[in-house]
Amino acid sequence: MERYDLAVIGGGTAGLVTSAVSAGIGARTALIERHRLGGECLWTGCVPSKAILRSAAVLATIRRAAEYGIRAGEATADFAEVMARVRRTIAAIEPHDSPERFRGLGVDVLQGHARFVSPEEVELDGRRVRAKRWVVATGSRTAAPSVEGLEAAGFRTHEDVWELERLPASMLVLGAGPIGAEIGQTFARLGSRVTLADRGRQVLAREDPEVAAVLQAALEREGVAVRLGRRAVAARVEEAEKVVTLEGDDGAREEVRVEEVFVATGRRPNVEGMGLEAVGVEVAEGGIRVDAKLRTSADNVWAAGDVVGPYRFTHVADYHGRLVAPNALFPVGRKVDYRVVPWCTFTEPEVARVGLTEAEARERWGGAAGVYRYRHDSLDRAVCDGEPEGLTKLVTDPKGRLVGAHVVGPRAGETIHEAVLAVRHRLKLSDLSGMIHVYPTYPESIRRGADAYLRAKFSGGVARRVADLAVRFLVR
Repeated sequence: MERYDLAVIGGGTAGLVTSAVSAGIGARTALIERHRLGGECLWTGCVPSKAILRSAAVLATIRRAAEYGIRAGEATADFAEVMARVRRTIAAIEPHDSPERFRGLGVDVLQGHARFVSPEEVELDGRRVRAKRWVVATGSRTAAPSVEGLEAAGFRTHEDVWELERLPASMLVLGAGPIGAEIGQTFARLGSRVTLADRGRQVLAREDPEVAAVLQAALEREGVAVRLGRRAVAARVEEAEKVVTLEGDDGAREEVRVEEVFVATGRRPNVEGMGLEAVGVEVAEGGIRVDAKLRTSADNVWAAGDVVGPYRFTHVADYHGRLVAPNALFPVGRKVDYRVVPWCTFTEPEVARVGLTEAEARERWGGAAGVYRYRHDSLDRAVCDGEPEGLTKLVTDPKGRLVGAHVVGPRAGETIHEAVLAVRHRLKLSDLSGMIHVYPTYPESIRRGADAYLRAKFSGGVARRVADLAVRFLVR
């Protein structure tokens, strides 16, 4: 029987990072994966979605060539070649997550379905593996809504949409969160007629409404039919089409006829068939219950990544992995800190966020919270690029410290990191205003928003009177 100091179940981002850190510390480490290393991110999530997003973005740029004084012929997508590029991209990145690489790091990579038979043992396809400590990092999967007839009619998710061999003429996307928005825009750009439906009142429900409105307008300009406040209640197949009935909050119904339905309505943790309850691991609807150090209700079992939540992002899974390995191996560990979790939706325009929204700040501090906006139609780089529709919105506490930032526009995913650092280290907007920024760049919008804070601060009250006196007696 193999015996380890630490064994990890699940070869996605959280499992890969956990096992690499554990082996790097010097612990005898096993990584168990039932399918293939890399997990959802590599094979069906981040990597293929960003690859196809890029193809669609290039096509959209070519179609706008005349705006930039460029004459270009009619541009169309060769869907088979687009998908071939997606596969090439996966193949190029796959070696980073390969079994050979992790064996080279000192990790024993084992394949099979693991099921706990005791707190320290799992059965792995007929053999036993024993470890003093375990980390469960089995990820999550799409949670399909309960819609009459949908399963019989058939639908796609991010797990199998990459198997399409030709571009569907039409597509209904259920769920206007990050995955739904990205896939909806991508397929619309490639040539599908896309309807994006969500039971909520805005696209990207977790984002600031002002920011979400900018993205919705962009989607609609590109021909995406956005249907908000509507949920799917029935589906059927009729004359080779899928007919989905959408019901509004007022009870009104409409039928949408499409070739394909794509479901992006939520996630469900992968916890079935592992014998977790038998060894005392408590599982809730949202995932495995853990404490602040990612330890489960079983003393020698920890959990990390999507199977835990609440933030199902690759970068949070990476963060979990870096924490959970030393936490499991040593008696003194670090607590997770979710106060500063950034994320980005990679539509065009991109939508990035860190910290509190305006509504959350108002709830906490009322009118003492500060909100400062800078619209990108005044941002020189955005004007040069022909992308003036963006917005940068900064939120402060009563002392002027940055507690939230929201950016919609090109390269928002890069721009947000300055705000991430500022929120984490409790910097004031005056600190950001005083920092030299490269001109012309998109991150300048952060400084411009900070400038708005200083103008507001010195436009009245005691600060204004002090400034007036200084000018009167020291300058004139």
